[in-house]
Amino acid sequence: MIYIEEKELAFFRDGKRIYGKEFMPVDDTVLEAEKAPAIILSHGFGGSGRDMEFYCRAFVQKGYVAYCFDFCGGSVGETGRSEGSSLEMTIETECRDLLAVYESVKAFPHVDAGRISLMGGSQGGFISALVAARLGDAVENLILLYPALCIPDHARAGRLGGACYDVERVPEVIVCPNQMKLSRRFHEEVATMDPYLEIGKYKGRVLLMHGMRDEIVNYSYAVKAKETYEKGQCSFMLMRDAGHGFNAGQDESAVIAMEHFLDKKRELLTIHVIITGTEILVDREQYQERAVRFVGYCDNELFRGTILPEGLDVQKQYGDEPAILKAEYTLVGRDCEMKECSIHIVNQKKGSRYKPELTTDSEALSWLSDLDLTAALEGFPGGLTVRIFG
Repeated sequence: MIYIEEKELAFFRDGKRIYGKEFMPVDDTVLEAEKAPAIILSHGFGGSGRDMEFYCRAFVQKGYVAYCFDFCGGSVGETGRSEGSSLEMTIETECRDLLAVYESVKAFPHVDAGRISLMGGSQGGFISALVAARLGDAVENLILLYPALCIPDHARAGRLGGACYDVERVPEVIVCPNQMKLSRRFHEEVATMDPYLEIGKYKGRVLLMHGMRDEIVNYSYAVKAKETYEKGQCSFMLMRDAGHGFNAGQDESAVIAMEHFLDKKRELLTIHVIITGTEILVDREQYQERAVRFVGYCDNELFRGTILPEGLDVQKQYGDEPAILKAEYTLVGRDCEMKECSIHIVNQKKGSRYKPELTTDSEALSWLSDLDLTAALEGFPGGLTVRIFG
C-alpha cells in the first residue's frame, strides 16, 4: 500500500482560476528518483473533481501522479470551486480548461511530460476524447467512462442536460432539471457537431467502459465510438448491470481493467455466469459454508463455449468477515482455431485480487496457463460477469 499526499493546486485559463487537486506518493522514493507518468481526470456534467478522487487514489497505487479538477462553470451550485458561471461554459471552454491543465501538469518537475494520460466520465469523457484528438501522440492513453457522445444529438433534439426546449426557438438560458443553466451558445456550438469525426483523429490506446443500463447515454454511442477507433486501438467493456455511473463493485472491476490497460495487458476471457442454485453445507454459530452452483458461457475471440453443469463456488463465511470464495468450473467449446477444447478454471482471492488458475487441452491457448492472471467480478441479477485479464 502506497501512502498518498493530496495537494490543492490552481491553474488559470483566460484569467479564470481552475481549482484542482494533485494526488501523489508521500515517499518520493516510490518514484525511484525518476519522473512519474501522470493522468488527468475530468468530471461529468454538473459534477466536480471530487467525483474522480476514488480513481485518482487508485492510479497513485499504480505509480501515477493523478490530477482532478473542477471545470469553470461546470458544476451545480456551490459544488464547483473553479471560477466562471455555467452560462459561460460550453464544450469548447471545457476543452480549453483541460488543455490548460494538461500544459500545467506537463510542466511539473516530477512528471514525465511524454507519459501523460487522460480519463473522463460522461461529459468529461467527451471532453477528454476531443482533447486527446487535438493533442494526438502527446496523450499516452485515453480512458473513457460512459462518455456523453450523445450531447450533439441531445442538442438537435432540444434535450440538452435533460431540459426540453424548441430547437427552432432556442432560449437564451436553458434550465436543466439539475438546476444547471446553459447558454444558447452551448447549444449552437454542438448542434452541428459530428463527435465521431472529431474523436477518431486520436490514434493512441483507448479503454472504453459503458453500462448497458445507462438511461442518460445509451450504450449504442459507445459501440459506435469503438467502431470509430481503428481496429485493435480500443479495449471495450460493456457492463451488463451498470447505469450512468458505477456502483462499488463495478468500480472495483473498472479499476482492475484500468490497471491492466495501463500495463498494456488485455481482457482475455469474459465469462457470463448464471446462478442455478444455492445450498447450505454447514451452518454453525459464527460460521457458514454454502455451495453456489452455476452454468454460463464465454463468447470472445479466443474461446467460445459453455460452462459444464457442475460449476461450483464454495463460500466460507466466518462471522462478519467477508466470505472466502473458491469457484471451480470447466468450459467446453472451440478455441481461436475452431478446434474443440476445454478450459478448467479455479478462481479464488489472493490478497486483494482474484487470481484464477487456468489449464486447457487447447494447443492454441496453452500460453494462458503460464500467465499471471487477474479476475474482476461484476454482479447482475441472477449471476455475474467474470473478466479475466492477463
